[in-house]
Amino acid sequence: MTIMKIQGIPTVKLDIAIRLTEEEAGALGAMAGYGDDAFIRVFYEHLGRAYMEKYEAGLRSFLKTARGLDAWILRADKARKAFEE
Repeated sequence: MTIMKIQGIPTVKLDIAIRLTEEEAGALGAMAGYGDDAFIRVFYEHLGRAYMEKYEAGLRSFLKTARGLDAWILRADKARKAFEE
């Protein structure tokens, strides 16, 4: 007979929300537009791996999210054009 063992496993998850201006969002989207591999290669070549290497998966995820910012900027542009007519 197997006795079930119940064990609590504590976890901590941190989510941070960042507010960007349209210009900041555009710059971030443009930076991410170079693609993950190209951006990371140049980053490592010029700044080294010491700080970023352990966060590379997070950087890739961040860049993917940043590429989605363009859709919001286009919506803002369309809204401005609607008010100009």
